[in-house]
Amino acid sequence: MTSTSLILIRHGESNTTVARRIGGYRTCSGLSPLGRQQAERLRDRWLRQPDCAPDVLMSSQFPRARETAQIIAPSLSSLPILEDDGWGEHDPGDACDGISYDEFVAQYGGGWWEGDPFSTSFPGGETIAAFQFRVGQALRRTIETYAGKTIVVVCHGGVVDAVLRFTLKAAATGSFQV
Repeated sequence: MTSTSLILIRHGESNTTVARRIGGYRTCSGLSPLGRQQAERLRDRWLRQPDCAPDVLMSSQFPRARETAQIIAPSLSSLPILEDDGWGEHDPGDACDGISYDEFVAQYGGGWWEGDPFSTSFPGGETIAAFQFRVGQALRRTIETYAGKTIVVVCHGGVVDAVLRFTLKAAATGSFQV
């Protein structure tokens, strides 16, 4: 039996992060100059010293993830980029997508990641449970579809967190304890 390898890459710094805004897929405008430089450095490092020989390159639907995947693709034999919305970041919904962090806290308060995973973190957006279920489906679908392959997925910090929680059978919310 051949093993399957999954390599998760968080996109480079985004314009949304620099602007201190909640960045869902509706308002994502791609990478910042530093984010492009980060992706270029990864590409250049892999061109000099390949760490893996992937068979598949995937990306979420967010422009910041797609742009990162496009930049690193030359170091991965210019594999085609397969887009899968399941690898997208937690959807904040229409009302919160694009508002500043300060506006969010002023309107809705803080502490929205530590509570009940079935409550609404973003009014009108995905619950943590729905987000983790979606990511879990993408993980299972990807591993089943590309069994025995090496898969690179360009995604998001929340997605990496969800995959780790799923893999480690950890709680849906809260800090990891060492």
